[in-house]
Parts: sequence; C-alpha cells; structure tokens
Amino acid sequence: MTEVSTTDVAVIGAGPAGLMAAEVLAQGGARVIVYDAMPSAGRKFLMAGRGGLNLTHSERLPAFLARYGATMPRLAEAIAQFPPDMLRDWSEMLGQPTFIGSSGRVFPRSFKASPLLRAWLRRLDQAGVQFAMRHRWTGWDGDGRLLLDTPEGQRAIAAKATVLALGGASWPRLGSDGAWAGTLAGKGIDVAPLRPANCGFVVAWSDVFRNRFAGYPLKSVALAFGGQTVRGEAMVTRGGIEGGAIYALSAPLRDAVVANGTATLNIALRPDIDAAELIAKLSVPRGKQSLSTFLRKTVHLSPVGIGLLQEAALASGTTLAALSSASLAGLINAVPIVLSGIAPIARAISSAGGIAFDELDADYMIVKLPGVFAAGEMLDWEAPTGGYLLQASFATGAASGRGVLKWLECRSS
Repeated sequence: MTEVSTTDVAVIGAGPAGLMAAEVLAQGGARVIVYDAMPSAGRKFLMAGRGGLNLTHSERLPAFLARYGATMPRLAEAIAQFPPDMLRDWSEMLGQPTFIGSSGRVFPRSFKASPLLRAWLRRLDQAGVQFAMRHRWTGWDGDGRLLLDTPEGQRAIAAKATVLALGGASWPRLGSDGAWAGTLAGKGIDVAPLRPANCGFVVAWSDVFRNRFAGYPLKSVALAFGGQTVRGEAMVTRGGIEGGAIYALSAPLRDAVVANGTATLNIALRPDIDAAELIAKLSVPRGKQSLSTFLRKTVHLSPVGIGLLQEAALASGTTLAALSSASLAGLINAVPIVLSGIAPIARAISSAGGIAFDELDADYMIVKLPGVFAAGEMLDWEAPTGGYLLQASFATGAASGRGVLKWLECRSS
C-alpha cells in the first residue's frame, strides 16, 4: 500500500543545486523536504572536492559567462543574481573563507568539500529543512503526486511545488544516473540526450607505449583542435588520454568524434620554443648519443613526450631517426593524436544534454508541468572545469528556489 504525505515544496536531489534551492525556499518561509536516493547528501559534491574543492572562478563576469558558450544567454540572469563573489561570501558565512589560486580558481581555505557541506547541512537543519534519504523518485501517480521508492515501500508526496535537481549522468554510483530523462520525455518534455562532458578519449596506443607510459603526465603542453588552443596538462591512460587540458577541448572533440568517428588532436610538447629555435637545437650533431637521450638533453623532452613522437612516426610509416631537423621540429610542436572514441559517461566529470531551456519559463519552471521546476546539471548546458560547473549549479538552484516562492505567492493570492 502506498503511503501518502504532504509538503509545501519537495526538492528531489541533495546536490548543490537542490540544497541551494532548499536554502532559498526555507529563507522564504516554505516548508521544504529534500529527497535523495543516496544514503547521505552531497555525494558527488564531496567527490568534486577530493582533490581540492574548486567552488568558482575569479575572472570578470563577462569572461566568466562566456565559458557557457551557446547557453550563456540562458544562464546569465541566474548567475548575475548569484555571481561568484556572492558564492564566496556565502561560503565565508558558513565558516569557510576562500582564496584565489594562481590559476584564478577559487577554493575554500580548508581546500576540502566536507567542512563546507557539514556546515551547510547544519544551517539547513536549523532553518527547518527536512531530509528523506534513500528515497528514489520514479515519477508521478495519476493524481499528480510524486512517487518515491523507499526501503519501506512506495510513498506518494502531494507537494504544492517541486524542484527537480537530480544531476546529469556522470558518476552514477554517486546518485546522478540520468534515469529521470525517460520519465520527463514520457511527459512530452524535450530532453537532449545526455553525453559525456569534461571527459577523456580513446586512443589506440601501441602495446609498447601503453605498457610503458600509462599513468604518465604530459606537463606544460599546448593542445590544439578546431582553431582552439589550450595550455595545461594531460594524462596518458591505458585506453587513451584525459586531464585538464583535454577537458577544456572535450566538447568540440566529442562532437567531432560523434560526427566523423575520429578526431585528430595536435599536441605541442615545447610550445614556448618557436620552429626556428627548435630546428637550430636539433641541427647540432648528436654524436654517440641515442636519439632519445639527445631529445631529452637538447630540447628537454620527457620520456613520455619522446614516446608520443615515436608513436606518431610509427603511425606515419617512418622512424624519428629518418626525419630531418625541420620535420622533427614540426612534429615536436604538432604531434597528431587520433582520438577514436569517447570515454564512458560514467567516468566523465560532468554531462551535457538535459532539459531544453525552451521547456522552461524565466523562473526555471517546466511550462508543461506547472509547479515543477528544474535546476543544475539536469538542464541542457555544459561548461569547462575551473569552477564554472558548480557556480551554475548553485545559481540555477537559487533561481529555481526564487521561482517556487514566486509561484506559491501567486497561487495563494
């Protein structure tokens, strides 16, 4: 038998977007219950902070907003209402002051997610927000009530309004499995297919290279694709390549692989040395040195960098030793890497796709489902790493909370 209960607002999803919506709602006087399928709140948020919680970025707002690409006009108002400086103030009010790192990224001084999450959950509890964990949302019943599967059986929740903040489809073991997409599509909602974002790619390395260099970083390199160049680091994996610089180009690379089956990424191993200087250095007689030793000492290439050159030469049917100084110099700063696939969405940092913005009104309500709002990674946007993902999740969560308060006020007047 289905248990039935009521609340003012049901928030489905206890990640950053859902918790921020709950905070705004509680501050506005609403009775809020947060439901989540996992045993505890903020599982993916904690994972994001494992290597240092990058809350947001310090760059000026116009440049910041440009990071959202084509969806920038859709997100601009929400982020302007809850911009990076406000997020930093919010964190400090929770006892977690922030600092700006050398890259412009913003972190809590503790560098961790757990102290911030604990303080946040305490404040939500003090504000009267209730939590119901191990409650998996499955849709609605014939009377429009939310249906949730729980360890005690099915529950039906009659809510005056609902905020859906179930995340995308990356790291499903932490709760965001994308199962909601089919439920909403069944209601006639336009949901763009969920795709990996900020993800790695598949490369058909030779066995020799894979066994020797899997797990090795490529440091201070420049990656180029489709007219874009990104400096940073990448990591060779057994199945391909990943890392911050790869993630920054992952959207166009992903789309190219989907469209064409492959994409060729060019890696500059010594981007600060121009072609003429490289040629001059490589033209010096190497004497009895092996070519690898010569490249390591003369142009300071790492072993994995030299391995990449050897992979590229092998793929082109030649050897490094057979190349002229000019050809070798050109290869060093444009090593072609053929990407033949996309790493699974379960391993991606985030996901693209989701509820089309045309399905929402200005207050983040799903027009075809009056009283149902959506926020966070459920929406069809993507952004690079660097604080942009969390910032938009917080901002759209706050926007949906404001939208619900406005909706409830209109319904009661």
